[in-house]
Order: sequence, then C-alpha cells, then structure tokens
Amino acid sequence: MKQGLFTIETNKPLTDNVYLMKLRGDVSDITASGQFINIKLDGLYLRRPISVCDRDDDSVTIIYKVVGKGTEQMSTMQSGVLDVLTGLGNGYDTTKSGDRPLLVGGGVGVPPLYMLAKQLIAEGKEVSVILGFNTASEVFYKDEFEAIGAKVYVTTVDGSLGIKGFVTDALADIDYTYVYTCGPEPMLKALYRSINTSGQFSFEERMGCGFGACMGCSCKTITGYKRICKDGPVLEKEEILWEN
Repeated sequence: MKQGLFTIETNKPLTDNVYLMKLRGDVSDITASGQFINIKLDGLYLRRPISVCDRDDDSVTIIYKVVGKGTEQMSTMQSGVLDVLTGLGNGYDTTKSGDRPLLVGGGVGVPPLYMLAKQLIAEGKEVSVILGFNTASEVFYKDEFEAIGAKVYVTTVDGSLGIKGFVTDALADIDYTYVYTCGPEPMLKALYRSINTSGQFSFEERMGCGFGACMGCSCKTITGYKRICKDGPVLEKEEILWEN
C-alpha cells in the first residue's frame, strides 16, 4: 500500500450516473487487475474505495457510480489534487485461467475486468466477456472490450440491448475454461450456481479503513473469516460460503 497525491486529469460521464476519472500520479503499487484505490474527500471521514479499471506508467483510470455523498462530490470535480491510497486488495490471478477465460461483470462490477481482459489477451488467451445491465442506457465499455480483442456479450434485464435477461442467460453458448467475475452479490451467487468450472469472485463490500485494520468488511469462508479489503476482494470459488 502506498499513499500519494494524484492530479485529476479527466472526469467525464459515461452514462447518466456512471463516471470515468483518470488520475495522474505514482501507480507503482498497482500491480494486479482487480485491486482498488481509496480516495480521501474533503469533509468526509471515510475514504471511498473504487476499483481500478486501467493503469499506465503514470496514471490510473477508475469508473464509479454516483450513489451517495462521496461519489456525488467526485462527479463535480474537473480539476484538483486527491489524496489516494493505492495497491489495495489482492487482485486476480491469471495463472489459473486456461485458454478460454470468461469474464462476467454486472454494472459497476465491469471496470476491474477491463485491465484483466487486457492482461489475459496479452498472455495469448481467448477472452469472452459478459456485461450485464438493467437497460441499454446503462451500458458502458462494450466498445472498449471489443477494441482490445475480447468477444463481448451484453445482457439487459429489459431486453433493450443484447440478450434479454441476466448474465447467466448468456452462459449456454460460451465455451470457457475458467470464470472471473465482479458485481453485486445476487449476481455472484447466481453465477456461482450456474458455471461449470472454477473461478475467482470479486466482492463489493462497504469498507471502513480499506486495508484490513477495522475488520468491518469481513466475510465467512471455509477457512474462517476473511477481510474483503485485505484478503480479497477476490476469493476463489471453492472457498466461498454463502449466507442464507
């Protein structure tokens, strides 16, 4: 983990309530797709954890949804400097993917899969991606995934774009060797019950500190309690215990 000051380079809407922000600064601690950063905002006690969408040598891109005071404040920022913790979380392990990994994202669970897709494609893997949304107006990053060479399937609950239904409704026609996913827990649970391979699941949890000190984001696994911010957010399929 590293603390640093980052300059806001870009902050723009992708949909009505989803924004892309590019921050320039020291990204050396961001070493794996699926990690997150934690942003300090003026007037708010807790930092805001946001998944890393992409990074280059001196900048990090995040995509966030406006859901409360913190993200609403972020959406208004066109310039300035932010205090950011980087290199948080364990990230995805690409060594287990096999030749045909499947990436499944729901809503703002989509962003961390973009950097993962780039890494898997660079490793010579044949990558398929399912992007799940409620309706066509919420869809983002479809073109970006296609541009890097992924085969993309879009599902919308109302059928306004792509396959009508949920992400699990797109599984039947895809030949995959492993699954990587991120999204809301109901989606993760449905996917867990539907896939026929192993996989890695990235969980979205409310966090206090973001680096394992407060234990506020703990969840039960087959080996005991794990902290989503420190031991996760990525868990192996086989270690997950679902609460009723």
